[in-house]
Amino acid sequence: MSASVLYNAGQAMGSNETKMPSREFPVLPMVGVGGVVVEGDRVLLVRRGTQPGLGEWTIPGGLLELGETLIQGVAREIREETRLRVRVLDLIEALERIFTDPPEMGAAPSDSAARPRYHYVILDYLCERVEGEPTIGEEITDLALVREEDLERYGLTAAASRVLHKAFAMARARTKKL
Repeated sequence: MSASVLYNAGQAMGSNETKMPSREFPVLPMVGVGGVVVEGDRVLLVRRGTQPGLGEWTIPGGLLELGETLIQGVAREIREETRLRVRVLDLIEALERIFTDPPEMGAAPSDSAARPRYHYVILDYLCERVEGEPTIGEEITDLALVREEDLERYGLTAAASRVLHKAFAMARARTKKL
């Protein structure tokens, strides 16, 4: 059975948003967290409804909030985006994503250095569902449960693919220990 989109809806915005520094053209890299929810032979993917990565399939997650631990941030982001309550298990990988603006047309060669538009240091964690059914939440437009062999159909970044394959291996190793 191949994976399919479970839900498709417009973006939902929360009413209790807190003021955060600008994500666009930040003065420092921002800390992001992601939660890889593996259930059996499938993993939960989301399609981004906002920039950066608008329209891309990826791992659910977002920015860490001030005063929040990494584990709390992962659990909150998964809940906001998918309405699932999860147990955060193990760190899979730390990586970074840097999105740059192309140089302006007609700029002098000395002015042509690409400027970081977004810069994230992301910590992705293996998670397990505690309760809930995946439902569209904030900042995403679609959800899918995907088999490992079907990941390439979703146009994932190389980093996301690497993290997801590691997560499947970690989940299999945890199952063998039980």
